[in-house]
Amino acid sequence: MKLFYSKIFQNQNRISVLFSESNREIVNRNGAVSGLNLGYNTNARREEVDQNFKFLFDEIGWDLNRLAIANQVHQTNIVTVTESGTYNDTDGFVSNQPGTILGIRVADCAAVLAGDPKNGVIGAFHAGWKGAAGNIIPKGIHKMIELGSSPDEIKVYISPCILQKNFEVGEEVAILFPDSFVDRVSYNKPHVDLQGFIIHQLKENGIKSNHIQAAELCTIEDKRFYSYRREREKAGRMLGLIKLNNL
Repeated sequence: MKLFYSKIFQNQNRISVLFSESNREIVNRNGAVSGLNLGYNTNARREEVDQNFKFLFDEIGWDLNRLAIANQVHQTNIVTVTESGTYNDTDGFVSNQPGTILGIRVADCAAVLAGDPKNGVIGAFHAGWKGAAGNIIPKGIHKMIELGSSPDEIKVYISPCILQKNFEVGEEVAILFPDSFVDRVSYNKPHVDLQGFIIHQLKENGIKSNHIQAAELCTIEDKRFYSYRREREKAGRMLGLIKLNNL
C-alpha cells in the first residue's frame, strides 16, 4: 500500500515535515469516513482512526509513540512539549526535545509547521480564523524564541487551507482582520485571505520571506484534501507533522 503525503522539507536530517492527503481511494474506502481520516472528532469509529494512524506512521517510518497531538479547540493555547501524548484544549506546540513529533489536524484551517534546524526547535500551530485572529502565530514564534530559537533560522510550511476566493465570512469575522486581508468588493459577502494574513504575521515576527513555504492549494476545491465546508459531517481530517530528528 502506498499512501500519498507531501514531504515538505528536511534540513541536514535535523527536521522533517509532512502533510497527509485524504487517500480516499487507497485507505479505508468503506469506512464511516473514507480515506486516511486522522480526526477523532469525526463520524468515524475510534478504531478506524487508530488504524489510519498506524497506516500512516508505518508508511513514513516514524515512531507513533513519539507523537504529541492536540484535542484542538480553535483557541491559542500553546504547550511546550517534553513528552508524547494527547493534550487537551491545545492548538499549538513547541519543543526542543530530539525525537519529538508534533501533530496538528485540519480540514480547511491551516497547519503551520515551523522548524529551526540550527538551534533544534520546532513548532506546530492550528490556524483557523479564530486562532489566526487571536494571534496564535506570533505567540507560537515567541514560544520558539523562548526555547532558544532565532527568527532568522526558522523555516515555516503553511499547509493547504481554505483560500480567499472560497472563504466567505460574515462581517463579525471580517472585522477581526486588517482591511488589507479582507475583500469586500469582489463578492456579495466579505472574503478573508487567511493564508496571506498568516504570512504577514510571520514576516512581522522576523521570519524571512524565503523561509516561508505556503501551499497554494485550496481545500475547498482540491479533493485530495478533506474540507469541512465542502463535506460537513462527512469530512475527515488531514495531519501536519513536524519532527525534530535525533542527530
